[in-house]
Amino acid sequence: DKIAKQELYCRKLRNLKTALLTSLFPQGKETKPRVRVDGFNGEWGLHSLSEFAFRITRKNCNLESDNVMTISALYGLINQSEFYNKRIASSDLSGYYLMQKGEFAYNKSYSADYPWGAVKRLDRYSEGVVSNLYIIFGIENIDSDFIVCYFMSNLWHKAVSLCAKEGARNHGLLNISADDFLNIPILIPSIIEEQKAIANIIMEYDHLIQLNEQKLEKLRNLKQAMLDKMFV
Repeated sequence: DKIAKQELYCRKLRNLKTALLTSLFPQGKETKPRVRVDGFNGEWGLHSLSEFAFRITRKNCNLESDNVMTISALYGLINQSEFYNKRIASSDLSGYYLMQKGEFAYNKSYSADYPWGAVKRLDRYSEGVVSNLYIIFGIENIDSDFIVCYFMSNLWHKAVSLCAKEGARNHGLLNISADDFLNIPILIPSIIEEQKAIANIIMEYDHLIQLNEQKLEKLRNLKQAMLDKMFV
């Protein structure tokens, strides 16, 4: 019963976050969001992501890090062993990209939850390594949290779908180049204070979702432990 109630609460939080992303970001051909944070008005500007993002191709040549990461829907960039309970990376990590905290990774692998891949920022560790199939980038002259929230939405999916070549879904990977990805168009508010205000609202709910998803996972684990102990 506790698990069922927690599942319902988590679902309501996720739906609320989706509604916030829809309301606080322009949709379709709109140039301003339907709901504005108090104190801000005016249209947003259309920019190329490359105006704020720069590609990073730093390799782990000297084996600076053995923290092999993967992208998780709940935890973002997380250590493979922690997530899978085993490491599935190559034994030679010198060809992997070396990421530092605050940098972004675009995983071109697609799934039901991520039909056009996923973009996450490295927040959990000071550094780590990812497959060179990822596109790694840093940002400047824009609020980093705003970019995190932008890629939580599906606003960038159409632009990526237009960039993806024929046979895009090949071996589970989208066929999109780093240049094409970094040149996708994005609508952003010109005032950085509005960027920060929007990001604060969305990330507060995202943090609440993470806490409650973790609580749900603990309840499920507790139930399984009880079943294991109470039945032969």
